[in-house]
Amino acid sequence: MKFRCLTNEELTVLEDDLKAFLIVNGIDGDEWAKINQNEPEKAMKLVEIFSDSVLQIAYSNIHYVEYRSPKTCIVFHCGDTDTEIISLQLNETAPADLSTPESIHHALVNHAGEIQFIRQSKPNNKTREEEIHQLLDQGCVPSSKEFWVSLEAVTHQN
Repeated sequence: MKFRCLTNEELTVLEDDLKAFLIVNGIDGDEWAKINQNEPEKAMKLVEIFSDSVLQIAYSNIHYVEYRSPKTCIVFHCGDTDTEIISLQLNETAPADLSTPESIHHALVNHAGEIQFIRQSKPNNKTREEEIHQLLDQGCVPSSKEFWVSLEAVTHQN
């Protein structure tokens, strides 16, 4: 398995897509019921293949992910060969917070001198989609190009 198995909730939402996937693979509703009943390992393998397919498509549409905590905000721009990183690290004693867009703005306006800005790039060790999966698995969430661009502008000022 390349990524992870979709949860039951995710599979329920994608039920029609799963049915289409099974039909394309020559498995109708009755056949699927038999496989589920008599060959659960085979059924699970099919769900894993479907999951990888869905996640590959989803991850191919994600280009930015972020991680936020009260003292840290890290945004990743995931390219084909490398990942660029903008990190804002708030001094421990700073009376500010980096966990929401509003608090980041407040910290940049009122406590910019207490924020360490780091900009770096690292080569991808895996495919872009696998890098994104790993970041999401570690607690990151999808982000936006707009957020990246705004932080990029701030890091060029400092």
